[in-house]
Amino acid sequence: MVKHGIGQVFHVNDDADGCTLASYLRQQIAGTSWAVAERWIRNRRITVHGNICVDAARRLKSGEVIKFLDVPAAAPPGSEDVKIVFLDDQVVVVEKPAGMTTTRHHEEAGWPTRRRQLQPTLDELLPTVIGRFLKAGGKYKKSRGAKKERLHRSGPIRSVHRIDRETSGLLVFARTVPAGRILAEQFRQHTTKRKYLAIAVGRVGKGTVISSLVRDRGDGRRGSADDGTGKHAVTHVQPCEHFGDEYTLVECRLETGRTHQIRIHLAESGHPICGERVYTAPRGSTLKDRSLAPRVALHAAELGFVHPVTGEDILFESRLPKDFQDVLKRLGKTCGRELVDER
Repeated sequence: MVKHGIGQVFHVNDDADGCTLASYLRQQIAGTSWAVAERWIRNRRITVHGNICVDAARRLKSGEVIKFLDVPAAAPPGSEDVKIVFLDDQVVVVEKPAGMTTTRHHEEAGWPTRRRQLQPTLDELLPTVIGRFLKAGGKYKKSRGAKKERLHRSGPIRSVHRIDRETSGLLVFARTVPAGRILAEQFRQHTTKRKYLAIAVGRVGKGTVISSLVRDRGDGRRGSADDGTGKHAVTHVQPCEHFGDEYTLVECRLETGRTHQIRIHLAESGHPICGERVYTAPRGSTLKDRSLAPRVALHAAELGFVHPVTGEDILFESRLPKDFQDVLKRLGKTCGRELVDER
């Protein structure tokens, strides 16, 4: 047990599996009361596996890493930070800010409303976002056969895919049950178009990464299995810009869409994404991330699908957010910039 927590890092062992975060902090830091532990958590001083946690009742899992931050983390994004790109009676396409979870995890579905409101998810915020958008005079597109009252409704939103909490960029949600089924099938069949931009450590070349991804590679984390078990995953990688030999801006196109696929594939190929805290380069790698990226430098820059009602092929693009651009500018000043000739 330590005397103070600031700057400390704790590794949850099997004995603490299932313990609440507040209780765990009391066990690890001498003289900590319930009130103090809850205040640390509420004030955004505690991360669990790299993510800020403001829920004192969160149950911990063996292997998770708890860190006590020197200063409180910045406030999370809210509904005002979500941008609607396209809206009609069937679908809504949005730009998700980094730091917001797409949907509620299965084990959190039964949480009481007050607890969920501590960290609302994108799908929970979208009805408010849509209502505000329409009230402000935002434009929507009317599908053939749409009823007028359905255009303005802001009822339940149906998630058909997701991107990681720290990843920014484009997402599509369904506004009707039939649209949700059709879109979900497109994602299952891998017929959607998805392009991501990422800043990776090292000088990355053009290529395709193919592996079988499993939930647990042996250390409690997702990864590739050598025995062929798991789900087939394919990522096409194209360098866009080199920053010396230290970093590369890469374009990643998904042929499949597995959980953490790009993060895992780049890390296992020896080029982890800047700001990555979970998936690192293979043992023995000399590459170091000194980019000071504030989060995983990954952005969903392009999204295309077939409209579930009109049958139209539609494609959306999203510009890099400011925090991503700031990292690129800083790397350009320190390492120089070299555009890649794609011919």
